[in-house]
Order: sequence, then C-alpha cells, then structure tokens
Amino acid sequence: MSIKYELIVYWSEEEQAFVVEVPELPGCMADGSSYEEAIANAQRVIEDWIDTAQRLGRPIPEPKGRLMYA
Repeated sequence: MSIKYELIVYWSEEEQAFVVEVPELPGCMADGSSYEEAIANAQRVIEDWIDTAQRLGRPIPEPKGRLMYA
C-alpha cells in the first residue's frame, strides 16, 4: 500500500522513542526506537486504521498532502 498521508515525526524524551503522528487519521500514531522503525510501524498502523474503518463502514479521509498549521 502506498501511504500518502502526512506524517509528523519527532523524538520523545519521555518515551525514549521516535513518535509518528498521522493528523488526518484521528488517533493514528506509532513509535519506534529508530526513525526507520517508527516510519515502518506507522505504515502498518495506517493500514490497520483504514482496514478497521472500512470494516466498520466509517469514512476514510482522502490524503490532503502537506497540512498548514497556524
């Protein structure tokens, strides 16, 4: 699956891990001990998020690309 959602990646001192947030998919987050692992985990979580939404008949947001923040 080609992931086209925006990912926000940052280091969490508290968790001692890289954290990935997917702002377009509510509650969709992942982490990993390396940047690469966090991104790979995020891809799996996005796929699971979409699969669950489809199974429950919920709408799946279209990827918008880069989001603008104030």
